[in-house]
Amino acid sequence: MFSWIYTRMIQRKPVVWLLTLAAFMLTTSCQQNGQGAKQLAEGSSVAQQVDTNLTFNNITLEQADEKGQTLWKVKAQQAVYSPDQKVANVLNPDGDIYQNGQAIYHVQSQKGEVLKNGDRISLSGQVVVTDLKSGAVLRGDQLEWQPQADLMTVRGNLRGTHTKLKMSADQAKLQNKQRRVELSGKVIALTQQEPKARMQSDHLIWEMDKDLVTIDRPVQVQRIQGDRAIDQAEGKQAEANLATKVIKLKQDANLVLFDPPLQITGNSLIWDLGKQLLTADQPVRVVHRQQQMTITANQGQMELEPKIGRMNGSVHAVNPQNQSELFSDRLVWNIPTQRMNADGNIAYSQADPPATLRGAKALGRLDDKTMVVSGGTDGSDGRVVTDIIPDDVKK
Repeated sequence: MFSWIYTRMIQRKPVVWLLTLAAFMLTTSCQQNGQGAKQLAEGSSVAQQVDTNLTFNNITLEQADEKGQTLWKVKAQQAVYSPDQKVANVLNPDGDIYQNGQAIYHVQSQKGEVLKNGDRISLSGQVVVTDLKSGAVLRGDQLEWQPQADLMTVRGNLRGTHTKLKMSADQAKLQNKQRRVELSGKVIALTQQEPKARMQSDHLIWEMDKDLVTIDRPVQVQRIQGDRAIDQAEGKQAEANLATKVIKLKQDANLVLFDPPLQITGNSLIWDLGKQLLTADQPVRVVHRQQQMTITANQGQMELEPKIGRMNGSVHAVNPQNQSELFSDRLVWNIPTQRMNADGNIAYSQADPPATLRGAKALGRLDDKTMVVSGGTDGSDGRVVTDIIPDDVKK
């Protein structure tokens, strides 16, 4: 029996005793009069009705666990108990949910259902949940709290707000001990601090105390400026640090930048939105969409301000428009001017006029074939090797 029911029933027992006394007097009277038996039956019926009247107005429901610690305390406009008194249906519940004696969530809704044994609370209709530690607020159509599993589920038209993240999804699962929120079904999460990023996927895990968002499904990430998307990325997995504003895209990652107009692909792209820095710690491919120039390397870094690319390891830059290409160990690329500064195992070639240059350093541009190759300081003899391809060989 719920503790609050005891209080209500004790208040009603004097009425039951009075009715029992009346029934006894009627029993004595019915020995002389048949009408008395009828009155006795009516009296018993009234007593039974009073005993099973389990509707209470403006009631506070409070449930404790086996240790005596409060599980929840909820005020309701009305509570109606089932005949076996194991379930209470409540109207306009408003109260707190506890864990280890501390309030962790504040909940509100239009109606709900409370189980006597404390295994579950179900709420529905304009559900509002507030995480009391972080201030995060979730709204939805339905809520279910399972204290033994430390699991709160909110589903249906889910919307959430927090100082660092705004979100929507089909469903959210909250685990207070782990400080973990799991979103599923048409997930959209928008960071709230500039520069902003919008993440879209079917599944997202937010570790609140770590400021960490993890996505293990195909994901789309957009950098938001004002109300519109400026840059857009995709990947099969992603990890976002809300504190540092760094997003790591994994597996078939693809980032399309607006300015400079680049498309960058690789299996690991680390996008620092705050510093406007992109790092590829695995093989990467960069395409300049306007110049139609492609650069590949084992690793690379793009400073989006001031638009400088730094490529390392087996660098290969090619301009298909004029059939010129450059191989090197390292390359610094000034994207606005298209000027390149390369060093280490240089090999430059062009189709018209046909030529191949090899050396230790290179400086120039591929688009207008003004590449200067020179000897270097990497242990070579400093000489530049030039191969001239005759026209008849070319043909």
